[in-house]
Amino acid sequence: MAPTVPPPRSSPEADACARWYATELDWATAGTAPVRLLTGLRFDVLELPAAAGHATLRRVGRTGPVAVAGQRMWLLVAAGSADELPGLLDWLEWSGIALDLAAIGAGGRIDAPAPPDGAGGSAGAAFWLRPPEPRQEVEPRLPALAGLGSRGGDAPDLVRLVDAAATECHRVRLTHARTLLSHRPTGQPLAFS
Repeated sequence: MAPTVPPPRSSPEADACARWYATELDWATAGTAPVRLLTGLRFDVLELPAAAGHATLRRVGRTGPVAVAGQRMWLLVAAGSADELPGLLDWLEWSGIALDLAAIGAGGRIDAPAPPDGAGGSAGAAFWLRPPEPRQEVEPRLPALAGLGSRGGDAPDLVRLVDAAATECHRVRLTHARTLLSHRPTGQPLAFS
């Protein structure tokens, strides 16, 4: 009989991280190595290259919470927004263009960024660029489709955010292509990934 491998044990840091998300934000988590945030319940996530994400944030100003994990950025948007992304991209006339822009909705997960207070953080993990505000209602602060620009405050609606993100993802792709072209020996065919 083959030995059974036990599941990873929880660490005090992971427990503190999960506890922070549960008590301070009332967000659902799963796992312990790493702790993961469940999407589609309180929020969905727009995922894009970090370079495109930073440019998007400069264009749209204030958004909901934003996290960075390696070379990827996560923009938290209202729950249900992931289902709207394909239709929005089509309506904004981006559907025929390969973009490195994805949405994570119901049933998805992202690694939990270290809480802003440092509880349960680990080196090299995701981190909050714009952290959520503890003990505050999150959903009204997230970009959503309803309102189409009539939202109060300075948060963008989902249409503006997706349009800016798609534009910046396309710019990053074009910049990458130009870099490939400038470093290609003459006469060698160019392959895009």
